[in-house]
Amino acid sequence: MRKFLMITAAMIILFIVGYFTFLYNATYSEGVRSGELIKVSNKGVAFKTWEGEISQGISGAQIFTFSVLDSEEKVISDLQSLEGQYVQVNYVERYRTFPWWGDTRYFITDVKKVNSPFKIK
Repeated sequence: MRKFLMITAAMIILFIVGYFTFLYNATYSEGVRSGELIKVSNKGVAFKTWEGEISQGISGAQIFTFSVLDSEEKVISDLQSLEGQYVQVNYVERYRTFPWWGDTRYFITDVKKVNSPFKIK
């Protein structure tokens, strides 16, 4: 009976470790989005996370909400300096996330300023 419990406990621990390893490393999709960067903030009570929003349509009809990992210091500073401007962001979408990573499954990996297609030249 003891051997059965030890094997069962080892299998449960192995499953949990495998699950969290998968969540940490696996991405569901990768892509690029552009729009007007309307918000970047560091929020949270127990876990402070970087969150932001991009307006992808006229009058904010389509909002892309994203998170930024704390380790992406250059991305965070670039986002702060580009707030209110038209930007293009590269992102990865994860299957699930941890509470200390952010509120969304979309994580920004790069940001750059681009010309808005809505501005009259």
